[in-house]
Amino acid sequence: MTTLRQELARQRWDDHRYYHHCRINQSLHLVSALSFVAAYGLLFIDPALAAIIGWCVSMTTRQAGHFFFEPRGYDSVNAATDAHKEAIKVGYNIRRKIVLMAVWAAVPLLLWLSGGSWRDVGIAWLALGGAGLLFRVAQLALTQNGRTALAWMLKILSDPFHDIRLYHRAPLALLRGERYDPMRHVQRPH
Repeated sequence: MTTLRQELARQRWDDHRYYHHCRINQSLHLVSALSFVAAYGLLFIDPALAAIIGWCVSMTTRQAGHFFFEPRGYDSVNAATDAHKEAIKVGYNIRRKIVLMAVWAAVPLLLWLSGGSWRDVGIAWLALGGAGLLFRVAQLALTQNGRTALAWMLKILSDPFHDIRLYHRAPLALLRGERYDPMRHVQRPH
């Protein structure tokens, strides 16, 4: 039986090795992580602004890395098809991300039509972030188990700090002309 810590490590490992080959994606994750950390700090001062930074800077850079730069074909490093990786993805796979980002994009339009302000948009986006997190946690608890769900929630909330540690060298590697991480370290951890 795996512990919560082992499950968290497995989810982090699978996320890195399956979805972060491109140095552009890794660099965008670094920008995302730094802005998420700033947004976390702002949550206690100005929650609406924190959500605007979280969604407009952090989430857009993070998801752009996945949508536009990460290879979607056969993954020779991990000997896995894209369909296999998407099927076992614990968090938001590409299909789920498209739905979440579509809802995010619709919020300002709906609030604008009802006469809402940018602060209202920020608060609505904060609620959307919380709802998206809790919805997936509940879904994982029902379809898999509570440990997997809790580990995923902890992973998502701590990803900014983990991504800074993991991808802080990615921009320099990219500047050296290394478009893809050679992933020499990819082997199942013991």
